[in-house]
Amino acid sequence: MDLVLRAFVTFTFIFIVTRLVGRRELSSLEPFDLILLVVLGDLVQQGVTQDDYSITGAFIVIATMGLMSVGTSYLSFRSRRLRRVMEGVPIVLVENGRLIERNLRRERLTVDELTEQARAHELESIDDIRLAVLETNGEISVIPKKD
Repeated sequence: MDLVLRAFVTFTFIFIVTRLVGRRELSSLEPFDLILLVVLGDLVQQGVTQDDYSITGAFIVIATMGLMSVGTSYLSFRSRRLRRVMEGVPIVLVENGRLIERNLRRERLTVDELTEQARAHELESIDDIRLAVLETNGEISVIPKKD
């Protein structure tokens, strides 16, 4: 039961931290971020299993984490309110060529990053964007203005 409790607490903590880190940071991992994730995984494993190196302990922790993941997914599917909390909502960054500075600051995005996304969608400048939205998965969707 101790393993289940530690796995539950760890899962909850990781969920909260990933929500606080922000969707944009998680969608574009740099090499250092990847190394940090591997180290974090090892630290989590040590904290959850402590001195229990048995196969049974590993199965219990894996099953608990898996059930927590399926449970949060199910709750998100069944409840619109919980979905907004667990997955977030899309955030409008540009509307009719005008930057929404407040949303950029909130998501810690620079104008340069947004301009890069405009170029990736074959647009010359932010003025050519009808709508740019930071999606819940961290990607930026861009809809160009029609001529």
